[in-house]
Amino acid sequence: MSARPPYLRVRRLRSALAASCATLLLATAGCSFGEPAPDPAGEPPTFPTPSASASADGTGPEVVTTVLAKGLRVPWGIAFLPDGAALVTERDSGRILQVGPGSGPDGLTVRPVQTIGDVAAAGEGGLLGIAVSPAYQRDRTVFVYYTAERDNRIAKLRLGEPPTPILTGIPKAGIHNGGGLAFGPDGQLYASTGDAGDRAASQDVKRLGGKILRITPAGKPAPGNPFRNSPVWSLGHRNVQGMAWDAGKRMYAVEFGQNTWDEINQVTKGKNYGWPQVEGRSDDARFINPVTQWPTSDASCSGLAAADRLLVTACLRGKRLWLVELTATGTVLGQPRELLTGRFGRLRAVAAAPDGSLWVSTSNHDGRGDPAPEDDRLLRLVFSGGGAGRS
Repeated sequence: MSARPPYLRVRRLRSALAASCATLLLATAGCSFGEPAPDPAGEPPTFPTPSASASADGTGPEVVTTVLAKGLRVPWGIAFLPDGAALVTERDSGRILQVGPGSGPDGLTVRPVQTIGDVAAAGEGGLLGIAVSPAYQRDRTVFVYYTAERDNRIAKLRLGEPPTPILTGIPKAGIHNGGGLAFGPDGQLYASTGDAGDRAASQDVKRLGGKILRITPAGKPAPGNPFRNSPVWSLGHRNVQGMAWDAGKRMYAVEFGQNTWDEINQVTKGKNYGWPQVEGRSDDARFINPVTQWPTSDASCSGLAAADRLLVTACLRGKRLWLVELTATGTVLGQPRELLTGRFGRLRAVAAAPDGSLWVSTSNHDGRGDPAPEDDRLLRLVFSGGGAGRS
């Protein structure tokens, strides 16, 4: 059946999500939960029966979880269209899927809209990040980050048309290909690259590996970049896959460590984040310390989303979400809380939907998981006690 796009009243709903999460993180008792009631904007889509869970220690938020789609294969990136539908990349197949806005009793409708033919998927490489142009209603443009035969590259396209590469020569390997792609509040396109197994590249500003890049929609170095005629925005990264901006327009990135610490960093123009000299926090003044860190066994996080002052990161090896509350100045408030630990297996992408809910993808078919019959899945999370996720 078709459904009204469930994505109205965006600003109010995002605020409600962050406020309810912040309250629940400090709560000592659970709240009621369930599908939000309809409001005058219209009925919610017909989703399957949701289920609820709480943080591992029982003191964190309860969350209503709905399975939106099943049977995907390594969904990697999620980006939303103006009508509320999501574009989802599959790493190994090279497909772009459109999820919604229509829905039925088994979840949202899923249909392939394009396959990127020159994707050379292997190891951690393939069709990775995706971003929708801020001017999509006018230019109909989508951007993708993918592994080709000789490099990782960024391309733009209109759905159904061949992609046009706008930045090539990003190093590729079986590991550490980066792949994050997102438009910042400044309208520029940010991309995260991995060191591709070459540690020295991360500290060399003339090389694209181990960096966060900032480019124009045409693929040129963006005005105001810290290094002359360079797309490099920050350096000293090992393998960033998730990026997000908080309500104060501060940028954050989640970083895979080697075998000791995984990190969330606040990313600032021209700064050095220390890899390979340091992993996690250090006393070396040349490098920026993470705002929070976890042992790799509890994290290995890929995706990152922000809802006002809340950061949410989805973890592969850790098989959980971490929720990090921020202060008004961008520092961490209290201790991070874990959610969904071990319930759905490896979690990769997390994205803030226009209605204020969170969408999360599993990654149990990536060669390192234990797939369930319904994997891989897209999940929708609505925190209890707030209005987030209402139609």
